[in-house]
Amino acid sequence: MSARKADTLGGRAAVVGIGATEFSKDSGRSELKLAVEAVQAALDDAGLTPADVDGLVTFTMDTSPEITVAQACGIGDLTFFSRVHYGGGAACATVQQAALAVATGVAEVVVCYRAFNERSGRRFGSGVQHREPSAEGAALGWSLPFGLLTPASWVAMAAQRYLYAYGLTPEVFGHVAVTDRRHAATNPAAYFHGKPITLADHAASRWIVEPLRLLDCCQETDGGQALVVTSVERARDLPRPPAVITAAAQGAGRGQEQMTSFYRDDLAGLPEMGVVARQLWRGSGLTSADIDVAILYDHFTPFVLMQLEEFGFCGRGEAAGFVAEDALPLNTHGGQLGEAYLHGMNGIAEAVRQIRGTSVNQVPGAARALVTAGTGVPTSGLLLGADG
Repeated sequence: MSARKADTLGGRAAVVGIGATEFSKDSGRSELKLAVEAVQAALDDAGLTPADVDGLVTFTMDTSPEITVAQACGIGDLTFFSRVHYGGGAACATVQQAALAVATGVAEVVVCYRAFNERSGRRFGSGVQHREPSAEGAALGWSLPFGLLTPASWVAMAAQRYLYAYGLTPEVFGHVAVTDRRHAATNPAAYFHGKPITLADHAASRWIVEPLRLLDCCQETDGGQALVVTSVERARDLPRPPAVITAAAQGAGRGQEQMTSFYRDDLAGLPEMGVVARQLWRGSGLTSADIDVAILYDHFTPFVLMQLEEFGFCGRGEAAGFVAEDALPLNTHGGQLGEAYLHGMNGIAEAVRQIRGTSVNQVPGAARALVTAGTGVPTSGLLLGADG
């Protein structure tokens, strides 16, 4: 979608299948096996077979290539395969690429997937262990020597500036954590099922990197998630109600880096998500007032607050109060803080369930859902809606 005018993608494709493995801390099997299980579950949910699939999309970080997954799943010829960069920022963009392929006739049925042993294998939260030289990695040279080695430390810089800019204290971040864990507590698929927290619990959790506490940081998870995308016309003949892709967008801001954009004009916001927001609203003709449920990427609580502000749900510095008032159903699956950290793909699945009316924390009459991908990096977003 052009940053200057609306595109014509909306309403031409839909998510028709969702499937996942269990979410655990030690899957006991390969990442390829997780991917295959998730893809097969999503196809079963869609009422389709591997023979129907002619496209696959995943993340550059995924260790299971499209052709390998196709072979392991029994998928035949592929006419479209693609990967999206920037970690969790890729989540919604995988669906965007699938929709673009379907809308242009490049493929008919595209499966998006993400699978990793992020807890028992490579833990992203452990930070930079080794990097091959690259132009992208050069930016880290301004941060790593001074002790900023982990995602939490990079986000803490922006979080501290946010608090300073609006005269707030770290306790405001607790509203996001409490909301997510409340929803996770009633979600049997969530790792923290049956384990809600209070603001006091948040405030008592140990510091990770000030102003971030343990309960401001998402968990680490083993698992897989897959989504099936096809045309709206074909979707109407399938067993599940389609979640129509009303709008999809990617965004990178001026002076963007991968989680270390400390030299931008303002650290108290997320310009990359602002780029996404403007495109989604322009392409759909909707506004924040039209959204029934929001599934916002929550690797760290401060960035949920900033996202609400970028999308215009509330004024700058006002998001904590907005969340505390339950002004908008938020992360009804429990988010990455409460359900699982699947690089945002499980959030897209939850938005589909809300549109279908099958979420364990269903919003009555939900017909329009906003989903976002990872922030602090080049990112993406979706608007999903009911058919008709």
